[in-house]
Amino acid sequence: MSTTIFNRAAVAFAIAAGVAGPALADGEVNIYSYRQPELIQPLLDAFTKETGIETNVLFLDKGLVERMAAEGRNSPADVILTVDISRLVEAKEGGVTQPLKDELIDKDIPASFRDPEGEWFGLSTRARVVYASKDRVSDTKITYEELADPKWKGRLCMRDGQHSYNIGLFASMIAHHGADYTETWLKGLRDNLARKPDGNDRSQAKSIMAGECDIALGNTYYVGLMMTNDKEPQEKEWAAAIKILFPNTDDRGTHVNISGMALAKYPPNKDNAVKLMEFLASGEAQTIYAEQVFEYPVMPGAEPSAIVKSFGDIKPDALPLADIAANRKTASELVDKVGLNDGPQG
Repeated sequence: MSTTIFNRAAVAFAIAAGVAGPALADGEVNIYSYRQPELIQPLLDAFTKETGIETNVLFLDKGLVERMAAEGRNSPADVILTVDISRLVEAKEGGVTQPLKDELIDKDIPASFRDPEGEWFGLSTRARVVYASKDRVSDTKITYEELADPKWKGRLCMRDGQHSYNIGLFASMIAHHGADYTETWLKGLRDNLARKPDGNDRSQAKSIMAGECDIALGNTYYVGLMMTNDKEPQEKEWAAAIKILFPNTDDRGTHVNISGMALAKYPPNKDNAVKLMEFLASGEAQTIYAEQVFEYPVMPGAEPSAIVKSFGDIKPDALPLADIAANRKTASELVDKVGLNDGPQG
């Protein structure tokens, strides 16, 4: 395996000493990532095989921008990888990225998935869908609005309401319907819960198989990962128990978000960083997103994998991602205001 996970103590020592440690050597590139290591590993392995450049990854589930800001010019970060438009915007607004004008990247990534000032680039999309029990749910269509219908009382599972995947969806509801409507909708969502929000997207499928709930919110790519997980065969059973419903296919479309990348403000290995970013935007990488990570590629003409196609046709919501990001703070405040994470109250 070509990727090294940063030793936090070693990195901190190098920063404190003001010197470049082994992770800053020639022939390497350092990545600060919000993305889970197993999801980016196939891409990094392919990059190293093609270029000979080793990759070092520091996985952070929170505080990436704050860490880089504190490190300043001594930061070892070359490239930022993240999910969610808001985290890309957060990195830009936090002053830890820099503009990049690159003909190869601009050719491969449509303008609609690029920051106009070149400070972030979208790489793939994923849909926030409804997982539904094959045995207990006969519905073949659903809308996000309908998730607050009392018919689902005690039948809905979801992860933490403050998780970025859910906040993105809630922010899109605000953009479409306004804050007052979304507050009422969130109360309905809360009171339809079978239990307090808990776990990750995969565990929602597990809960459906176990009969704890009948529907759940989840991202599309997790279903592909579960279907092909030979190391954890029980996940194949979870995936087999559910079907995917793409909400709002008859009107505005299904909420989608992106994974993306940005060039760090002070990259010690800038040339290698740009090479990595060019690779991540390339057709080869887009194929890996599709075939191994089960996301939707953003490159025009690139096809989803056969497994992703088996989920059904997707009609993505055309709502600009910037509009979603603009409503995330309000969405987070509403989650707390209605007590979504406290579970059902009605």
